[in-house]
Amino acid sequence: MRISIIGGGPAGLYFAILMKAARPAIDITVYERNRPDDTFGFGVVFSDETLETFERYDPASYRSITEHFAYWDDIEIHFKGTVHRIGGNGFCGCARPTLLKLLHRRCRDLGVELLFEHEVADFDALIADSDLVVAADGINSAVRRRFADHFQTSVDLRPNHFTWMGSDKPLDAFSFFFRETEHGIFIAHTYQYEPGHSTWVLETDPATFERAGLAAMTEEQSARFLEGVFAEELAGHRLITNRSIWRNFPTIRNARWVKDNVVILGDAKGTAHFSIGSGTKLAMEDAIALFEAFQAEPDVAGALTRFETQRREDVEKTQHAADVSLVWFEHLDRFWPMDPVQFAFGLMTRSKSITYDNLRLRAPAFVDAIDRVFAGQVRDRLGFDVDVKRPKPPLFQPFQLRGMTLANRLVLSPMCQYSAVDGCPTDWHMVHIGARAVGGAGLIYTEMTDVSEEARITHGCAGIYTDAHEAAWKRIVDFVHANSAARICLQLGHAGRKGSTRLMWDGIDQPLETGNWPIVSASPLPYYPDSQVPREMTRADMDRVVADFVQAAERADRAGFDMLEVHVAHGYLLASFVSPLTNVRTDEYGGSLENRLRFPLEVFDRVRAAWPDDKPMSVRISATDWKDGGITGDDAVEIARAFADRGCDLIDVSTGQTVHDAEPVFGRMFQTPFSEQIRNEAGLATMCVGNIVSADQVNTILAAGRADLVALARPHLVDPAFLMRAAAFYGVRDVHCPPQYLAGMDQLYRTAARDREDLLELRRKARPKSHHQSLPEAAQ
Repeated sequence: MRISIIGGGPAGLYFAILMKAARPAIDITVYERNRPDDTFGFGVVFSDETLETFERYDPASYRSITEHFAYWDDIEIHFKGTVHRIGGNGFCGCARPTLLKLLHRRCRDLGVELLFEHEVADFDALIADSDLVVAADGINSAVRRRFADHFQTSVDLRPNHFTWMGSDKPLDAFSFFFRETEHGIFIAHTYQYEPGHSTWVLETDPATFERAGLAAMTEEQSARFLEGVFAEELAGHRLITNRSIWRNFPTIRNARWVKDNVVILGDAKGTAHFSIGSGTKLAMEDAIALFEAFQAEPDVAGALTRFETQRREDVEKTQHAADVSLVWFEHLDRFWPMDPVQFAFGLMTRSKSITYDNLRLRAPAFVDAIDRVFAGQVRDRLGFDVDVKRPKPPLFQPFQLRGMTLANRLVLSPMCQYSAVDGCPTDWHMVHIGARAVGGAGLIYTEMTDVSEEARITHGCAGIYTDAHEAAWKRIVDFVHANSAARICLQLGHAGRKGSTRLMWDGIDQPLETGNWPIVSASPLPYYPDSQVPREMTRADMDRVVADFVQAAERADRAGFDMLEVHVAHGYLLASFVSPLTNVRTDEYGGSLENRLRFPLEVFDRVRAAWPDDKPMSVRISATDWKDGGITGDDAVEIARAFADRGCDLIDVSTGQTVHDAEPVFGRMFQTPFSEQIRNEAGLATMCVGNIVSADQVNTILAAGRADLVALARPHLVDPAFLMRAAAFYGVRDVHCPPQYLAGMDQLYRTAARDREDLLELRRKARPKSHHQSLPEAAQ
């Protein structure tokens, strides 16, 4: 078997090592365009976990690498004169040239042929002469360009500018430095990679870059300028350049990784932003995955198929974490006014891989500090008498909207139950809502409740447009108030073009086969091509819908609801006016965002006027349509501000479901960034929702300032006592529990105390071993 590897970076070299060690008879050649002693870049970084993987796959190269590493356990965040040091991270740094030389040596020892200063001129001939061609030739891969139509490469060039420099400044932690200058904010991502040498990645936003005149500076001029910016941090040490040009980071993705016997690897295949330190890790783990595929499959085609199929999910997860991380650095202005502790917590948890509980294990004093900061904000902003010295976790802190006080920050998300009869809520709704209120959630949302018979999504949807509906809802509200500390919000909506459809379990959003009722929308556009075509609303239609919303609000007040929400999301009637994808009107209700908001704001104004002044109101919006040409996060900020100016107290931030062919990017807490943007750019109270499944995630979101309330949907369906279980886990005693359940709650606390200790012990054991002891004394 003959393997040709184009590119002598870590991905290609490590794959060569693994394959040659396992199958010495294989003929492997690495073609590298540069000289063996060319020194591009400064340091690379690996976590303890990554080193453990290296040790498992090739102990010889692992030992060589660890003998030349600088080790640190802490992350330091320097912000506005404060320093926050968080331990328990476990990282190692190494000079990139040193890493390459060690891999070169290991390749030679095994018999891999290394050809330097060799540019492959004829790809077709090399491919024909090889059983396998590994294209590990970097970000600007010539192989990838040669077959661009096949690989279908996408490059997202990020707006921030960065440059990679070094210094002789010693560092004993991975350090983030933030400096505000007359030009704007500069960031330094720094770490030591060998004694007396550290990497400095300097980053800034486009406006600051332009104001500082950096585009016109040489490498040396940039270095001297940045020495002035970070003079205090450098403490007299210099910045060193090495092809340290200013660049924009390219996030590279490929629809395909394999073409016949050619596979792309490392940065040629996909990049991950430097802010999570995973570029070299990703490349070498690619090599491991490709090696594993050849261990499992006897032929090249089968191995390459296996590699692409099994490796893609892990790569996409890493890239997603990197995307979330880089966006945090691109929008520092959102977080700059924050308390330094909260700013540091947001930085640590930005990519979602580190959470509140995880930090509690690593750095308990730091989490104690964020708890005190959060409690202090509750005391200072809301005037509550809360314990700041020994505070409860953020989830259990109270919250206030107008005259309504919530005992905690957990919300039962509105979820259609499709179980109403002729629009009337039934005993199912009583049990569904009542159980979760008794279970401890601070705020209970009803499902979207329709303002008229024609406004329903399905035959099973609830309404509040008759006396019977009002009476049924009052019975439920009265139960909640009598048996729990929860408050209850009625979500009012109108299905619009998504109405007259089947029950969810019969085909969500699919048109009815019989028994349809007429539907209306901003424009006569069906949801699916075979859906019923809605009638474009006339002014008379608008007047009727406004009257229905007002009447529903009046009924809600008589039923005793504490709060009201107007549904302006998910492509329903009011949302269909807001999105340009569903509103193509040419009158005063179409065109600009201001015009598209005109009718939804009119509805809100009339409902707000009919609703008691001391009771709060919220609006649910889709903060993005997940579709080109639709609503964006920036639009969502303007939409939120428009409703807030009219008296909206809370923005319920959801996304999508506007058009059937949207392309949402799912993941843990995937909608939270939109809540964070609205909250911190517009200064408004927000509620987030979307794949949030644990109390740990709730605490993380709240402590980082990404939302004020957190709504759970599916996790709450199967666990009505979610809040009580969380209270037991965190040892929070003063949560409301009905007297009928007190004995069970006491048992829950006892069990949770044991489970908490067991979990902590498991997490301690699960942490990768520290490689600190395997390093030479000088490196330590």
